[in-house]
Amino acid sequence: MSVVCYNTGCGQRFDTENNPDDGCTYHPGIPVFHDALKGWSCCKRRTTDFSDFLSIVGCTKGSHNKVKPPEPVKPDVISGEEADDQKPKFNEYIISAPMPQEAIRRPSADEPMVRVQHKVSTSLKQALERLKLTENVAEEKEEDHDEIKIGTPCKNGGCTKSFDGPASDSDECSYHSGFPIFHEGMKYWSCCKRKTSDFNTFLSQEGCTKGTHLWRKKDEGNKVVPCRFDWHQTGAQVIISIYAKSAVPELCYVDANSTTLNIHVIFEGEKEFMQKISLWGVIDVSKSIVNMMAAKIEIAMKKSEPMKWARLDLPPPAPPKEKEKEKEETDSEDEDE
Repeated sequence: MSVVCYNTGCGQRFDTENNPDDGCTYHPGIPVFHDALKGWSCCKRRTTDFSDFLSIVGCTKGSHNKVKPPEPVKPDVISGEEADDQKPKFNEYIISAPMPQEAIRRPSADEPMVRVQHKVSTSLKQALERLKLTENVAEEKEEDHDEIKIGTPCKNGGCTKSFDGPASDSDECSYHSGFPIFHEGMKYWSCCKRKTSDFNTFLSQEGCTKGTHLWRKKDEGNKVVPCRFDWHQTGAQVIISIYAKSAVPELCYVDANSTTLNIHVIFEGEKEFMQKISLWGVIDVSKSIVNMMAAKIEIAMKKSEPMKWARLDLPPPAPPKEKEKEKEETDSEDEDE
């Protein structure tokens, strides 16, 4: 007779008389959700997609389990004088996280912006010195040889082709003519707006514009490129990590007020990354700092109040038409009543 296995991550049916010691693959740990990543405490694999999380194969072998775990005990319902006796004998003080659009005052986003102080690490200084030497050698070689080398990648955004000889000039280039946009966890190009939450999927999106390849950089200033960044928080701080290598301290800055952040980073020579964030909570700019390292930049923002943020950025307000529609629906319901 077959029964259902209650080991986490298995759920298969098995024969109780034939239950080998390695017949079940399951997770002995518990689910862990942290900073949008989902996984199990017993293994290291993490994912941002909930369906992918559910399909993570178990990390432990063992025998199937036919014992159903006990259901959580429901509290007994009491009333009357007995319920009064169960009430605490002190005044409760409930602290709730303030929502920006509630009655609790939120500083205006129009406050003057202040440049956040930054600290440059020794590792970044050394990396910039090595990069400068490399660029000087490259410039000397370019002066001697003005030809395009085999394997030179196309400079158009989204194009993955490389120069393979004069015949490559006649190939059609598929690229993105716009600029990358990161907003509310979604990533897309301004020219086609095919949104995705996965950074690798965003990078592999086929271009929406046809044209000719660009083998040499144009002298039109810096090239705006996507840059991976994430965030985490402690009780007192919110830290944004921007994974930009060899950032130039003199050309990088972070301007902020209590609720808004403007990030501008120049890295790896001529790459440029810009991001504006309307923060979910409120920060103390005077006690915040930008730490610049060789492989990344960390923006450590001091929370004005030691509370947990629900997210990094503030959701955009609903369009006026939607608000009016909601109001009309509410008014019609009141009239019906």
